[in-house]
Parts: sequence; structure tokens; C-alpha cells
Amino acid sequence: MDTTTQIIISGLTLGAMYAISTVSLSLIWGALNVLNMAQGALLTLGGYAAYTATAALGLNAPLAIVVTVVAGGLFGVAMYALVVRHMLDREGFEVNVIIATIGIGMVLEAGLQKLYGAYPIRQPLTVEGGFFIGNVYVPFNSVIIVLTSAGLMLVLAAVLARTRMGRAIRAISQNRDAARLMGVPVELVYAQVFALAGGLSAASGIMLSTITTLAPTMGYDPMLKAFIICVVAGLGNVMGALYAAFLLGLFESTVQFALGVRFAFISMLVLVIIVLIWRPYGLFGRTRVTKL
Repeated sequence: MDTTTQIIISGLTLGAMYAISTVSLSLIWGALNVLNMAQGALLTLGGYAAYTATAALGLNAPLAIVVTVVAGGLFGVAMYALVVRHMLDREGFEVNVIIATIGIGMVLEAGLQKLYGAYPIRQPLTVEGGFFIGNVYVPFNSVIIVLTSAGLMLVLAAVLARTRMGRAIRAISQNRDAARLMGVPVELVYAQVFALAGGLSAASGIMLSTITTLAPTMGYDPMLKAFIICVVAGLGNVMGALYAAFLLGLFESTVQFALGVRFAFISMLVLVIIVLIWRPYGLFGRTRVTKL
């Protein structure tokens, strides 16, 4: 019973961290049909921004988190305005954006390493203490991560379902040209998508750094797992990505307890292969019918 409780707690914590990063990746794919390869660097930037806001600027935790999320959103908008926007109407822009965001990620990583050094740094926003469920110790930090992730996902779901911006994002994801003909300001909506994705990535970076440590390369593993989760869920399916993140968090936690930590990532890759063979469009994706 204690083992089951530990697996569930660890799985929910992992799923909560993966969910925000995965949804931000899925948002950009759903709207622009491209992968943001700077996702891991944005996550890392969020962790270091929170560290700077608290350690250097002396801001309290809530204000530091707000400042970090806003900074992540602004960086996302800047990345769109300065780089992505100029590639949209060119032939093969999807590949160009992927290559450009790889470059942005490398520049960010090098800049963070130059400013903060290559050695790990402790995140001061970590919440100490915890409580017991039976014989299982549950850190307060894990509870806060799960609750924060759930709150952010509820807000995002409400934005996508009930706001004008959300309806515009969904319209563009279905057919960009038709949305433009109906008067949807496509470029403005793309900027909003990058702002949302940047803010969510920054929040994910804060969560990850409170469990591990800050390092310039800490975004690689979450970005890769976010991509795996997107593939399993179905690329562009935001809500499917959310469900898949928690399912794969529980799956990874179970494998870690049953087989060991070193087998967790391998098992996720095997699971992706099985899913792609069984459902090439993902667990929550839908096939597209093309009329000739």
C-alpha cells in the first residue's frame, strides 16, 4: 500500500511538471504547425529568472513568480516578433522556424552559462517540510507543484474555451487561411500563443528547479519528454497532451519503482513506438480526411 501511494505521489508530481511544458509545446504546434525547439531553454530561463528575482532583487515568492511568468511571456512575444513572424509566409517556414528556434535555444543556454556559470544552483523558492500518508513522506513542494499545475491548466482551458482569444486560437489551428478571411488577426493571435507558451514554460522551469537544481542544460530532458508526450497524445491536441502528461508521469514513476530509474526513459520510448504503431495520430488525436 505504501509503495502504491509513493508511486501515485511521484507520478502526479512528474505529470504536473510535464503537463505545463507539454501544453506550451502543443499550443504552438496546434496554432502554427511547428515545433518550438527553444522550449527547453525557455524553461531554463524561467528557473533562472525566478532565482534572480528572489536572490538578487529580493522579491517575495508570489511576486517573483508573477514577474518570472510575465518575463517568460514577453520573451515568447519577442521571439515571435523578431524571428518567427518574418518566416511565416515563406516557403518551408515550418523547417525554418525549427532551425531558428534551435539557434535561439543554443544562444540562451550559452548566455545563461556565461551569466550564472555551469555549476548547479539551488532554487530559493523551494518549500521545505511535508507530511506523512501512512509511512510515505509527502513534501509540501510536491503538493504545491500539483495544485499550481492544476490551477494553470484550468485557467488555460477557460481561456481557450470561453474567451475571444481562445476561439481565435482554435479557429487558426483548424484553418489559418479561412480564419484570416473571417477577419481573425492571425499575426496577433500567433503573438498571443507565443506569450502563453513562454509564460507556461517559465512556470514549468520554476517547478522543475525546485525539485532538482538550476543548471544551463536542465531543460533538455523536460523538452524531450514533452515532445514524447505530445506524440503520444497527438500533436496539437492541447487537452490530450494534458491527460497524456499525467498518464506518462504515473507510467514513469511505476517503471522507476519496478525496474529502476535507468529504465524509465527507455520504457517511455518503447511506449511511444507501440502507440505510433497502434495509433499513428496519437491516443487523443484524430485522423484527417483529405478530399482530392
